[in-house]
Amino acid sequence: MRRLIVFLMGALAMSTQAIAQDAGDAPRWTLVIHGGAGVIERAGMTPEREASIRTSLSGALEAGATVLREGGAALDAVEAVVRVLEDDPQFNAGRGAVFTYEGTIEHDAAIMDGATRGAGAVTGTSHTRHPITLARRVMEESPHVFLRGLGADQFSVEQGLEQVPNEWFHTPERRRQLDEMLAREAQGLSAYDVDLKYGTVGAVALDQNGNVAAATSTGGLTGKRWGRIGDSPIIGAGTYADDRACAVSATGAGEYFIRLAVAHEICAQLRFRFAEEIEAAQASVPLDGEGNPTYIVHASEFELTDAQVQEVVDGVIAELGALGGTGGVIVATPDGYGGYSFNTPGMYRGMVSSEREAGVAIYGDE
Repeated sequence: MRRLIVFLMGALAMSTQAIAQDAGDAPRWTLVIHGGAGVIERAGMTPEREASIRTSLSGALEAGATVLREGGAALDAVEAVVRVLEDDPQFNAGRGAVFTYEGTIEHDAAIMDGATRGAGAVTGTSHTRHPITLARRVMEESPHVFLRGLGADQFSVEQGLEQVPNEWFHTPERRRQLDEMLAREAQGLSAYDVDLKYGTVGAVALDQNGNVAAATSTGGLTGKRWGRIGDSPIIGAGTYADDRACAVSATGAGEYFIRLAVAHEICAQLRFRFAEEIEAAQASVPLDGEGNPTYIVHASEFELTDAQVQEVVDGVIAELGALGGTGGVIVATPDGYGGYSFNTPGMYRGMVSSEREAGVAIYGDE
């Protein structure tokens, strides 16, 4: 819960939906993670696989939470989470990435620091074990934001990042999915998105210093071709972070997320909503004899409620759905809100904060 201070007639009123945080309270932190969204239903999940997914999500969540509990940066926490998921073949990133049409593995990743709005992204990498770490190196060690293909691979080598053969990323299950897609195509059937799952992984975090960060990594779509790039590595579409609003990581039908610039749209709407609420609060302050307000409402004394944030996030996902897009987002704000929204049957996800115990979920009714 978060402090909500509304100035009405010059007096302080405490929201009944929020709890004041005393100066002596420990600083807050928040972490939300995802492992993809799509047609994820109990009927299609074995008990063993469900248990394995939950265990993996819990492990990744703890990797990031450890950083935040110890006072580490949000940027370090989201990278730590994604590195764990990139090594887990159950998720469409890193070692578990899907195959391209040509039978190779190509990765996309992006990371963004809400404190500086620094960002780094890569697409079409083939040999870097942890694409998310390469994206961070682009942000911190290059004059650029976005590198692709051979150039990104070359930069990775120059940075001394761990390299592996492309075959290291191959898994039997992803090969089966590609073979199934190609077989459908040969029969003249639709081959696009056979499993209706978007296995992107990502994390958003708020650290004890009040900074947010976002990270996203993916192998894209099974059978992608012609150099297709989804939303995950595009700053503002699938990944965005701004201390003035929030951090967002998305998963879903990338073409729609790109068209709506979903991650930036959520952040922008939260900034505008915050400004509107401040303006409304200021308008309620009485004027003195000369027509001047008797109190100036300062932004640092005001916060959006969790319900207001959720309304904005849900609204953008509703717009995505109206266009025909499916998927979801995870969001963290500097005020301590952590949450998600999706319009698919399920989304692999997890959440933990300084004020709530860790929990993971898979299905839409959890």
